[in-house]
Amino acid sequence: MDSLQQLWAEGDAVIQAVAVLMLLMSVASWVLIGWKTWLLNRVRRDLPGGVQAFWRSADLAAAEQSLAAHDRDGVLQTLVQAARQTTAPGSLEAQVHPHAQLTRRLRDSLHVVLQRLQYGQVVLASVGAVSPFIGLFGTVWGIYHAIAGISAEGSASLERVAGPVGEALIMTAVGLAVAIPAVLAYNLFGKIINQLETDLEGFAHDLREALLGADRPASQDD
Repeated sequence: MDSLQQLWAEGDAVIQAVAVLMLLMSVASWVLIGWKTWLLNRVRRDLPGGVQAFWRSADLAAAEQSLAAHDRDGVLQTLVQAARQTTAPGSLEAQVHPHAQLTRRLRDSLHVVLQRLQYGQVVLASVGAVSPFIGLFGTVWGIYHAIAGISAEGSASLERVAGPVGEALIMTAVGLAVAIPAVLAYNLFGKIINQLETDLEGFAHDLREALLGADRPASQDD
């Protein structure tokens, strides 16, 4: 901590800007890590119970009511509401086969849900990829600044060089400290999102088959 304070006090505007940027990146990544941990854990816990409650309901209206109690983040409700939407008469969509209309609505709603679950992944990936290089830049600039100051004093002994250079190397360590949690969280969240995507795609497929199966007798009569 003392070395960081000394580096900040002796650093120029470039070092201070790098330190502030690293702090902002760290805060942003940890806020996202906390929020996404809470969100994805809720969805992962609610999804199995919500699917079971939906299929155990007597009809589609009752299924939507049961989802309200189990699906706290609305990932399943978004799909069900999209499936129940009606097509505006006279529109281009109305000219498409009803099966294709249902498929498109479910696909679009699934994309909306996945975008909500993937929110923040780009930030975590960017922090994990960029922060080590920002820290390295701060180290190089700090070493240059320290050597320039030592050269101006006319003393280049090992004792005079080791202190400032060692303090400048802290920026590389800070960059790694910011990057490692972001990379680990990005990989873990990506794995969870992929599992949730598979479950949601399965639910959307089963919902489509159920609705088409309910309409099939009427279509056969036609």
